[in-house]
Amino acid sequence: MEPLFMEPVFQEKIWGGNSLNTIFGFELPSERVGEDWAISAHPHGVSTIKNGPFKGQKLDQLWQEHQELFGNQQGDVFPLLVKILDAADDLSVQVHPDDSYALKHEGEFGKTECWYIIDAKPGAQIIYGHNAKSREELAQMIREERWDELFNRVTVKKGDFFYVPSGTIHGIGEGIMILETQQSSDTTYRVYDYDRTDKKGNARELHIDQSIDVTTVPARKESLNILEKRQGESSVITYLETEFFNVYEWQVHGILKLKKQAPYTLATVTDGFGRLIVEGKTYELTMGTSFILPNDIESWEVQGEATLIASEPGKNV
Repeated sequence: MEPLFMEPVFQEKIWGGNSLNTIFGFELPSERVGEDWAISAHPHGVSTIKNGPFKGQKLDQLWQEHQELFGNQQGDVFPLLVKILDAADDLSVQVHPDDSYALKHEGEFGKTECWYIIDAKPGAQIIYGHNAKSREELAQMIREERWDELFNRVTVKKGDFFYVPSGTIHGIGEGIMILETQQSSDTTYRVYDYDRTDKKGNARELHIDQSIDVTTVPARKESLNILEKRQGESSVITYLETEFFNVYEWQVHGILKLKKQAPYTLATVTDGFGRLIVEGKTYELTMGTSFILPNDIESWEVQGEATLIASEPGKNV
């Protein structure tokens, strides 16, 4: 069995730019591309397989018709979505619901996500959490637009990692590129959007009532138990093991040998270049390459000088 390589799916955004071209070499449809949905079966942007016996098929179709590729996992929906985001401008400050709220109100799963900072301009910041002590105080601070008091800002740099569970107020700042691993959901509640208007002069919709409903209060302090396992000059860094996904960094300096530890594995090259070797066959890897290693691939090897962010379905998926 071959790895499944993905065609990128680009999403134009009011805050997007062209760094997915200048850094990753992608051919973009405009100068305002904010996202590459790198591995996705979500109906708002479905990946197409670009190689092998399933070339030209959509990932959602593969999930429905060839469950053996994914270890016969349960569920109607492929559970993960991997994106590369280029924030040429500030994203809205937002929050996502959990599964129970989203299924009841939106008809899809909630959205827990995490971010690996691919690159960031000096001094770039994210909004990560809030300072309200009660839901009543949260509502009051939002209604009074006391943004500087409410939002918690964090300066970031290349290589940082953040866990963003549902209920976390967050916003990606200008000059940041991230690899996002998330539940397969596109439900976002905007708290604040910097009073921006679109090209027609219309303000984008805010979702104040929903945001107050779903925000975790007081904000939860997330602590990561990051583990590194070295293999010569290369290493595997474990960032997260959650009910939704497990996320790793593969740091390749020469050779990195890996074995299957989940029904399937997703990976994206965020830096450098190299080769993926599966059952004696070699596949070239360049920045932005995204692929799935299906269930019947037991082991593989990555060679070169590269960083990849990999993920697997979590224990409850």
